[in-house]
Amino acid sequence: MDSSVTSTTSTELTATDAAPLIPGPATPYQGDIARYWDGEARPVNLRLGDVDGLYHHHYGIGEVDHSSLGDTEDSESEKKLIAELHRLESAQADVLLGHLGDIGRDDTLVDAGCGRGGSMVMAHQRFGCKVEGVTLSAKQADFANRRAHELRIQDHVRARVCNMLSTPFETGQAAASWNNESSMYVDLQDLFAEHSRILKVGGRYVTITGCWNPRYGQPSKWVSQINAHFECNIHSRREYLRAMADNRLVPQAVVDLTPATLPYWELRATSSLVTGIEDAFINSYKDGSFQYLLIAADRV
Repeated sequence: MDSSVTSTTSTELTATDAAPLIPGPATPYQGDIARYWDGEARPVNLRLGDVDGLYHHHYGIGEVDHSSLGDTEDSESEKKLIAELHRLESAQADVLLGHLGDIGRDDTLVDAGCGRGGSMVMAHQRFGCKVEGVTLSAKQADFANRRAHELRIQDHVRARVCNMLSTPFETGQAAASWNNESSMYVDLQDLFAEHSRILKVGGRYVTITGCWNPRYGQPSKWVSQINAHFECNIHSRREYLRAMADNRLVPQAVVDLTPATLPYWELRATSSLVTGIEDAFINSYKDGSFQYLLIAADRV
């Protein structure tokens, strides 16, 4: 744990505290990931966030509201499509937050791999509690903290630059924690050991993640393409459940969101925001080699 990253026991955060401190990466791979996300500025993330100021780094779920898209010849059609993609993104975050359990205003939540902070803002708006985020990217942390200041919630929402495998939080400090499409960057045993440490007994952990399907046999060529595109290492569904069991996290719900995320990807593939990875997601979801899962587990 980097000694320059300190925790706070107060229920509020000061504007001074909100400035991210930047420890050096613990490994060369962490340095590569930090550089990747420091340099990332894809329109698919920024333009969707511009719709309402919630900047996400995850995908969407739910049926597309085709009535909201209008005619493709409409001059506003692309703007409407982007708004619909963003609605599906926020719907995904809503589903994750809905699995966190009974959260009070005095509780602390931890977003491991918080990106630009969209889910943290939504969590505070929903529960009224303090939300701490961690990311390896100084640019993401700065963006999230500036956004919290703009919303005047900086006393309750903060992003820090640190390794999610070694966080500055006290043992048992968090009522709930989550990874939203960020667990593919780390070893799952190390990740769940840290979540188990920071969660209070009875606290809830939730992840939404893509994972390769053991029934397929091995990671498919589509999964390999996704790994290469995002410089990550996608785990199997079996690895998630095994690592949770090894670290006192007992699954309470395992939800296959694959059918619910396909409409998002099929709509995104028709937009101007394509990144070239859309076919890999669509094909792997359809052939069963890749799954989009929500797992909610309690700390025992």
